[in-house]
Amino acid sequence: MTLLQRLLLLAICFVLSACNEMDLYTKLTERQANEMVAALQGAGIEAAKSSKDPGNWVIQVARDDFGRAVETLRAEGLPRDEFESLGRVFKKEGFVSSPLEERARLIYGLTQELSSTISAIDGVVVARVHLAVPERDPLSDKSRSASASVMVKHRSGTDLSGQVGQIKALVVNSVEGLTYDNVTVSLFPTREPLQSARNPAGGPSRAAAGGGADRMIYAAAGAVVLVLLAGVWYLRERRWRLRLAAK
Repeated sequence: MTLLQRLLLLAICFVLSACNEMDLYTKLTERQANEMVAALQGAGIEAAKSSKDPGNWVIQVARDDFGRAVETLRAEGLPRDEFESLGRVFKKEGFVSSPLEERARLIYGLTQELSSTISAIDGVVVARVHLAVPERDPLSDKSRSASASVMVKHRSGTDLSGQVGQIKALVVNSVEGLTYDNVTVSLFPTREPLQSARNPAGGPSRAAAGGGADRMIYAAAGAVVLVLLAGVWYLRERRWRLRLAAK
C-alpha cells in the first residue's frame, strides 16, 4: 500500500468516526435542548445540540451512549412538558363556548397551572394534578366536595415527604370548594439510570472536548488536510520521477 493510499484510508476513517452520532431527540425548543444537554453532560455523556430551523433543536449523542442517554433523560423527566396557561386555554377563538365547555376548560387550565407550579419545586421531575370538581345542583341543598390527586415523581436522592403539606396547601388555595383532607399527594422516586459496561463508574464516557457537531467539523477539516498533503506528496514524487527520467 502506497503512502497516498494510506493517507486516503486515514481520511476515510476520520470521516466515519465523525458520523458515529445519532439524533436522540428532535423538534425541541432551545430551553428543552439546553436542559437536556446539561443533564447528559452532568452524567458524563457527551452531547451536542444543533438547529436547522428556529424552534427546532436536535440533540445528538454517540451511538454507544444512546441507551444510557435515554435512561438518564427519563430519570430526569426530560424533555419537560409544556403546560398550558389559563390565558391560552381561554383564548377566544371561533364561536361562543357553552357553559359545559367553559367549565371543562377551567378545570383543565387549573390542572395545567398547578402541575406547572409543582414541577418548579426543587427535586421534582414530573408533577401531575387531577381535579374532580362536581357541578353544583341548583335544585339541591347539599353540595358535593371537590377532590384532588397529585402525583409527584422526584429525584431518588431528594426527600419531599416534609413538603407534602405545602403541596396540599398550594392546591387547596387554588381550587374553590376544595378542603385539605380531600387532597392526596403521592410521591414516587425516579429509577437510577443504568450505567454502561464501558463506563460503570458513571464518569465521562468520552473526552469532554467539544460536541458532536464540532467533532464533525474537525474530522472533515482533518480529512481535507490529509487529502491535500497526499496530493502535494503525489505531485512532488511525480515531478521527481520525471526529473530522473529526463536525466
